Amino acid sequence: MESEDIKWIYVHGEKHLATLNLVPGDNVYGEKLVKQSGEEYRLWDPYRSKLAGALKKGLKNQPIKHGSKVLYLGASTGTTVSHVSDIVGNTGIVFAVEPATRVARELIENVAAKRKNVMPIIEDARRPQSYFSVFGKVDVVYCDIAQPDQTDIAISNCTAYLKPKGVMLLVIKTRSIDVTMDPKSVVIQEAKKLEKHGFLIDQIINLEPFDKDHAMILCILK
Repeated sequence: MESEDIKWIYVHGEKHLATLNLVPGDNVYGEKLVKQSGEEYRLWDPYRSKLAGALKKGLKNQPIKHGSKVLYLGASTGTTVSHVSDIVGNTGIVFAVEPATRVARELIENVAAKRKNVMPIIEDARRPQSYFSVFGKVDVVYCDIAQPDQTDIAISNCTAYLKPKGVMLLVIKTRSIDVTMDPKSVVIQEAKKLEKHGFLIDQIINLEPFDKDHAMILCILK
């Protein structure tokens, strides 16, 4: 999992996940900046970022690489988006979709204004055809949205933008889908839905203790 852009760093004897800072001297959400071997890294908090939580919990084939083109659904204020921006670097791009204008303003001011590889899209993820700034097919779709039909929304975005053999990282917020069902059963149900739509399930990760009743599914478009 470790690359030149993602590292495990020891601070005061504790092991932390970190990304190489694309904008040296700048932090996004109060995270610590650490110098190592002449480079600056940003500590990546698994309690603030589900992708960091998944990596801590053993996500094996992390698909976001240097130069990747990523469609990020549910960008919020840009905490995880900023780390994805670090990873893809200046040769990659992150199309960051967020429907709430107040939240998107923070995303633009704190992240997109300082990072040329982040393209904010203030749109509803239910309407992928309205993203006029997304060009070509993407390598990875990352979906973190709290809606009962979150898996269907993710699938429709993959149909529109994910290249064949491309990868989706789907955060399953079980309580948003069905509060009455056992969370594990919800995850199994959503995984089956993905398989029916031509995805191969590579790995399912329970995100506890970082996020209760959440899982991440890594799947590949056949």
